[in-house]
Amino acid sequence: MKVIGMLGGMSWESTASYYAALNEGVKQRLGGLHSAKIVLYSVDFSEIETLQHRGDWDATAELLAEGAQAIERAGAEFLVICTNTMHKVAPAIQDAIGIPLLHIADATAEALMRDGIRRVGLLGTRFTMEQPFYRERLETHGIDVVVPDEEARAAIHEVIYSELCLGVIRQGSKQRFLKIMEYLRTEGAEAVILGCTEIALLVQQTDTDIPVYDTTAIHAERAVTYALEKA
Repeated sequence: MKVIGMLGGMSWESTASYYAALNEGVKQRLGGLHSAKIVLYSVDFSEIETLQHRGDWDATAELLAEGAQAIERAGAEFLVICTNTMHKVAPAIQDAIGIPLLHIADATAEALMRDGIRRVGLLGTRFTMEQPFYRERLETHGIDVVVPDEEARAAIHEVIYSELCLGVIRQGSKQRFLKIMEYLRTEGAEAVILGCTEIALLVQQTDTDIPVYDTTAIHAERAVTYALEKA
């Protein structure tokens, strides 16, 4: 079993979901008392959030690259970044380390293609929905991406940072998200990507008949598969 490197803390609530999913995945595959071999580096999200909203992505890349290097020194054999938004600086992080980085958008695209989904709605932070780094990564796999309108994007972003990243779950916010998802379906989306690792704390597949792709679960499953593959 390969040692999984987790670059987390963005936020810690969703990193806890990752940790549980990785261990549950290994236990399901191997049985008994098996669990995942993990090296976890968890950042102070306040520092990252400040730099994000300042637009200082170079500084975020430097901080996360330092964390990734610490993970590699501790013995991890590959890396997962436990957040969608900070895959904006994934190329800089990969350049700073000598171990593979499993990209969350690639894992999600693979899951969509297996299910024959070619047009998908994307929910996430404003950075993820509006900037090209995530959408274009999906498009390289032949997947067409639809995002909500400006008002909805602002509302989603606010809920993520003001509620979900603080562990606050509100039914009103869930209903707002479900309404936005219905709008994406009218725009031709065959499914919706929960493209922020916190959104799965609010919305689950049981809440809607629209196919939902939880990036935390998908990324963790891909990491378990990679960890258990023979060299």
